[in-house]
Amino acid sequence: MSRGERDRFRLYQLAVQNPVAEIDFVDRIFHQRHGRPAQALREDFCGTAAVCAEWVRRRPDNHAWGLDLDPEALDWGRTHNLQRLNTEQHARVALIAGDVLSTETPAPEIVLALNFSYWLLHTRAALLDYFQRVHAILPPAGLLVLDAHGGPQSLRLASETRRIRNPLGEDFDYVWERADHDPISSRQVCHIHFRFDDGSSLERAFSYDWRLWTLPEIRELLDIAGFSRVRVYWQGWDEHDEPDGHFVPVERGEPDEAWIAYISAEP
Repeated sequence: MSRGERDRFRLYQLAVQNPVAEIDFVDRIFHQRHGRPAQALREDFCGTAAVCAEWVRRRPDNHAWGLDLDPEALDWGRTHNLQRLNTEQHARVALIAGDVLSTETPAPEIVLALNFSYWLLHTRAALLDYFQRVHAILPPAGLLVLDAHGGPQSLRLASETRRIRNPLGEDFDYVWERADHDPISSRQVCHIHFRFDDGSSLERAFSYDWRLWTLPEIRELLDIAGFSRVRVYWQGWDEHDEPDGHFVPVERGEPDEAWIAYISAEP
């Protein structure tokens, strides 16, 4: 694998993100609610804005705003994700360096905060402030979509390794490490490492200091913020007892060792 192929942002997109599936999911639930497709999307904590790029590819009237504090990630996204768009698509994306708790943007119909990114907000006051700001900017036919994970496995200090197939180069190992967890504050420190077959690696390519928010806490804060309808989407399992990537609305989750869910909220 060449040095360019070992770019940490590129490896992250290969190992962690699936913008096509995420936009498929968001498009589906918005259309189910309102009988039409949305046009305006804001990706909060957007990083390299891969989801923004996928959104504007979908339809010629789609517009996207990506909001993030990290100028390095935004610059990488401009160079590697937005440059792959055609001129007309590129003109319908704006990447903004700013704090989600203070930065003003045009009003979207959908706000996304995925990959547990909003867990960087450590206190109830900060997360409530964020939800209230999103509620204020969304129209009545708007949608906030979040994700969450949990289960006993999420509390253990451990490393999990997953083999990643690289369609453009050498396969590699993605390692997720939970390095610290404080049961009193629910704060965690986690790292992502990338390891290669020649014995080299990118250790701590990404590190996170976040709060492990529970679904009851998230739902309660969304309710306080004024969201009227909050739904949880649970992932199913295939015949091999593996996650199938298909999320359906549920009233009760399963006590799995590890689970991932989406949450949607409407003003």
